[in-house]
Amino acid sequence: MRREIKKSLIDIVGEENFTDQLIDMVSYSYDASDNDHRADAAVWPVNTDQISRILILANKHSFPVTPRGAGTGMAGAAVPAGGGLVLDLCRMNRILDIRIADRRVVVEPGVVYADLEKALTPSGFFFPPDPASGKACTIGGNVATNAGGLRGAKYGVTRDYVMALQAVLPDGRVMRTGTDCMKSSSGYDLVRLFVGSEGTLGVVTEITLKISPKPTTFKTGLALFEDLKAAGQAVSDITSAGIIPSVLEILDENTILVLRDQGGMDLPEVNAMILVETDGYTREETSFQMQRIVEVFNQNGAISVETAESEKERERLWKARKSAGSVAAQLRPSNASEDVAVPISKVPDLLIGISEIIRGYGLPFVIFGHAGDGNLHPKIMYDPSDARQVKDVHKAVDEVFRLTCELGGTLTGEHGIGLSKAPYMELEHDPVALDLMRSIKRQFDPDNILNPGKMRLDT
Repeated sequence: MRREIKKSLIDIVGEENFTDQLIDMVSYSYDASDNDHRADAAVWPVNTDQISRILILANKHSFPVTPRGAGTGMAGAAVPAGGGLVLDLCRMNRILDIRIADRRVVVEPGVVYADLEKALTPSGFFFPPDPASGKACTIGGNVATNAGGLRGAKYGVTRDYVMALQAVLPDGRVMRTGTDCMKSSSGYDLVRLFVGSEGTLGVVTEITLKISPKPTTFKTGLALFEDLKAAGQAVSDITSAGIIPSVLEILDENTILVLRDQGGMDLPEVNAMILVETDGYTREETSFQMQRIVEVFNQNGAISVETAESEKERERLWKARKSAGSVAAQLRPSNASEDVAVPISKVPDLLIGISEIIRGYGLPFVIFGHAGDGNLHPKIMYDPSDARQVKDVHKAVDEVFRLTCELGGTLTGEHGIGLSKAPYMELEHDPVALDLMRSIKRQFDPDNILNPGKMRLDT
């Protein structure tokens, strides 16, 4: 990046909001995935006008711009693959308006998920998606990747709650789209187009979210199974029974073994565990739902079912699920963490299929995830210094993606495509759909300034 461009950036944001220091460039070169690439500079804009001026400058001088939230993404969407400029939105972190009567809140993209939850708590409302990285991730990042989380089975994902957006387009124009109303049938739904677009179409600078009353009662249960497929079938049967739990998480045999051996947890030797939680506004409501779920577990051969009778017991039942990812990651220096999803009825087939694929390569792995909406997280551990292991993990991931798509599934339930899954887009999307996606990208961003290299849009 030329010196005069850096000077122009400093003129826009101020010297205190600009950096090209090596230590910062290294920090901005990666996210929570295995991808990395250094940018030439980074800025911390504080308002929409600054972002508009930056994108006008980027188009004039043809340098790429990569929007970034907290860098917690798992697919490389925030990695500056083309170098250029990182646009760190963390200082645009104001909650602009909370209007309970209209069930909406307006925030800037740098607001941290947990901070929004804290601000909503006194009113008894919440923003439901609940990503696992909620203590650090930003709402702008949630919008960019259409983030989900533990409560997805009942409450859906970010896209289900975004009502309106303000965004700066790649040519610097500022657009408002969406509505403050609970419903609208007016024009093309540009809001939904932007949610999940990973910063390739514009930079979101203001977000209007729908919020919901927070449940006041919870019931938590844990079921153990000798057979992985039976556990998967139980997940499918719960939905068929007309019950939608707020949480329905599954852990496979390897996850349980790792938690026992590496995490020191007192867990039984079984092939699968299912953590389930119901919520509502009366104890009768949540207890009725849990009673029906327990019946389904027993019908599918659960060897034991335990329900929590206190908050302390609830936390104990939750401990294994909350620890699964971090404990498993200790087995090798690196890991491939995926988030494939299938129709709920196909969860048993996906569970068995993933296990068979990865066992064939002799690599340590675990499978856990949001079984209630068909979204599983196979995590394969490997040593990146071992060429054979690197080759094998790529082969295993390729087979997992192919199996998922054969089952009518998707490459990503909540992490996004980014760089990691871009080579596999043809597995899920037909040529006409991909061509249309690329034409939309060209229409918004003809010079490919914004977040190039992501989602296989610029091929």
